[in-house]
Amino acid sequence: MAGYLTRFAPSPTGPLHLGHAYSALTAFDRAQSQGGTFLLRIEDIDRSRCRPEWEAQIYADLHWLGLTWPEPVMRQSDRLPAYAAALGRLATLGLIYPCRCTRADIRAALSAPQEGVQGPDGPIYPGTCRHRSMTEAGAQDAIRLDMAKATALTGPISFQENGPLRSGLHILDPQDMIDAVGDVVLARRDMGTSYHLSVTVDDAAQGITEVVRGVDLFDATAIHVLLQRLLDLPTPTYWHHDLIRDDHGKRLAKRDDARAIALYRKDGASPAEIRAMVGL
Repeated sequence: MAGYLTRFAPSPTGPLHLGHAYSALTAFDRAQSQGGTFLLRIEDIDRSRCRPEWEAQIYADLHWLGLTWPEPVMRQSDRLPAYAAALGRLATLGLIYPCRCTRADIRAALSAPQEGVQGPDGPIYPGTCRHRSMTEAGAQDAIRLDMAKATALTGPISFQENGPLRSGLHILDPQDMIDAVGDVVLARRDMGTSYHLSVTVDDAAQGITEVVRGVDLFDATAIHVLLQRLLDLPTPTYWHHDLIRDDHGKRLAKRDDARAIALYRKDGASPAEIRAMVGL
């Protein structure tokens, strides 16, 4: 596939573990098999949790695994103007609104028995602040997407999944987006953006043709494809892979230091042994 581009986009909030190794190696191998390019992107928008030493270790761990990528590496903390521009366009379309609700407020609003449906971002937002205008937005407000207005503008949307778990064309029904995804947050307090907005804008800016990532993000793809349509950005194909789990079937997290790549390195493991551990 000419022009194939994919990426690995970790956050420097802790050590990379075997799950990260699996995802990065899968993306790198996909690029190699397609004669394409593997990119590294640092998702460091959460400045309260990101640390320079964790970013340095990301580079060290990935180089040790044998991965290479073009320089310079894109860092999300350098791209706040691009996210602000995307929000501005959505504001012009009348699709976003400021939200002052805390998690406790949302839990209280969802206390009725029929409420509390879970979406990709947690409980479906009940719409408490949907009446508010962006002219009322303050520093302590989050910014949400009005899903009903957004899907009315785009109509049905779709994406192509190439991964082995859910391969095929996925068509996203507007009503399902309203009921099962809801008014997701596009900019968090004191952050200026969110994962959903930044990943969508950055994938387009880097020309990503196939997104390789864990199946835990499969449901979030609907949000990203919708934003691509609203912002007139291209929709890549997707390859969602299975997750690496511990002996109890639990998904690995950064708190699982015993599974950190750096510790395997320290104990004398080789990159080939890491590949074998994750089934590659």
